[in-house]
Amino acid sequence: MLSIFDGLRDVTVVSITLRLVLAMICGGIVGMEREYKRRSAGFRTHILICLGAAMTTMTSQHLFLNMHYYLDMARMGGSVVAGIGFIGAGTIIVTQHQRVKGLTTAAGLWTVAIVGLALGAGFYEGGILATVLVLLAEMLFAKLEYRTMMYAPEINLSIEYRNKDALDKLLKLYQECDLKVLNMEIIRSVRSETHNACAIFSLRLPRKSIVEDILTEINQVDGILAVEEL
Repeated sequence: MLSIFDGLRDVTVVSITLRLVLAMICGGIVGMEREYKRRSAGFRTHILICLGAAMTTMTSQHLFLNMHYYLDMARMGGSVVAGIGFIGAGTIIVTQHQRVKGLTTAAGLWTVAIVGLALGAGFYEGGILATVLVLLAEMLFAKLEYRTMMYAPEINLSIEYRNKDALDKLLKLYQECDLKVLNMEIIRSVRSETHNACAIFSLRLPRKSIVEDILTEINQVDGILAVEEL
């Protein structure tokens, strides 16, 4: 433990102010990164959750230490950890192709709530360090994740095409690029205002193939209207 915080671990006006300000700053920093990436839960949402969690811990301490209520101080904090799941679930969506999005934001909200609990309890070192590590995971590790996905061995694509000739040209491109079709499913168009066909492909890529380059080549095939990675 850092000795600089020793005088701020008791519940005083100064320590309460510091805990709430730190909760606002830590929650806001994580929320700003989500806001920059235009996610559903952004700057204000993360601040409110972190502040609320910090207040929960401090309320438990106040009831036990100052009001002399004999209660389990950890119970209210445990309720926050469980209850934040309902808010996190609201950020998770399933697309029309059954692709799940929003899990990172939901996990971030859950983590921010725990950061708030830590700061509210006076565990300043843990709360600040956790905030730094969350930012590291969401900003720097995201680039590593993206780079890994660029060289994925298998991809799933939803491709909308105009007619059978376009599909034949697409299959010929697969053969030329040494792309192995693991599965193919022909479905109705995902666009209700058109009557174009849509196919879902599971493809195995050659080694060192870049997904973005393959998507570019598919888009250039005559008759291909839309390509979406699932």
